[in-house]
Amino acid sequence: MPDERLPFPESLCHRCAAPPRYVKTASSVFILCPLLPQKYPPQPVLKCPLFREKPGSR
Repeated sequence: MPDERLPFPESLCHRCAAPPRYVKTASSVFILCPLLPQKYPPQPVLKCPLFREKPGSR
């Protein structure tokens, strides 16, 4: 996401190797997960069984 102000900055999604997609509407930003059956998990995601750290994300 080019905008440096990420929605829910504490969410694991931003550091996941999956990688997430950011879907913007006129008033919101949703984080789409390519791995979870529930494609738009409630944010912020603080625990996820499928989370794998993206290289260089720390």
